[in-house]
Amino acid sequence: MTHTLKLKAKEQLTPDTHRYVFERPANLDFKPGQATELTLLKEGWKDEGRPFTFTSLPDENALEFVIKSYPDHDGVTEQMAMMEPGDEVEITEPFGAITDHGPGVFIAAGAGITPFIPILESHDAKGQMDCTLIFTNETEKDIILRDKWKRMEGLRTVFTVTDQKDAGVETQVVDQDFLKAHVSDFGQTFYICGPQAFVDDIRDALRALGADEDKIVTEEGW
Repeated sequence: MTHTLKLKAKEQLTPDTHRYVFERPANLDFKPGQATELTLLKEGWKDEGRPFTFTSLPDENALEFVIKSYPDHDGVTEQMAMMEPGDEVEITEPFGAITDHGPGVFIAAGAGITPFIPILESHDAKGQMDCTLIFTNETEKDIILRDKWKRMEGLRTVFTVTDQKDAGVETQVVDQDFLKAHVSDFGQTFYICGPQAFVDDIRDALRALGADEDKIVTEEGW
């Protein structure tokens, strides 16, 4: 089943990332962290569906997506950045393996933060945070929703950037040594999202540090 959505509002979050707010259909259900295939209802792009994560909570009246644009790709995300209120998209039924398995350590690279937005918001709303967010980007200006994460009570944040030596946050690559320095308990649940190479490297690092394979959550599932 597909749903047609009309854009209500668009907000710029970083130089290349926007929040998109759409009208919500009445018969759509999803879990925090799940995604959908989104297609622009625009000539020349109707066969170019792409997966994007819902960043709103399931009980909210609107649907939101936080999407990073890649102008050099000449693709869907570049076209999304040019959308205006009233424009329409089509989405499919929800899917995805990154759902909420309780408190833990959330490790994200760049736009890989998106499935963690509603999961952490859900923990915050319930007062059941006790989580750590490790979030790596190229520069400080690329840190999506930085102020939101800092405001969440009970959320420990570790920001690091790789292409800005004068940053006010850490400037190291997230690897096995970094994780060993910032995580004290490898028996808890770990969530990983980002480019596939990043996910693979972090999963291997966690295994080497003693993390339980059954407690590592990625887009491929448990």
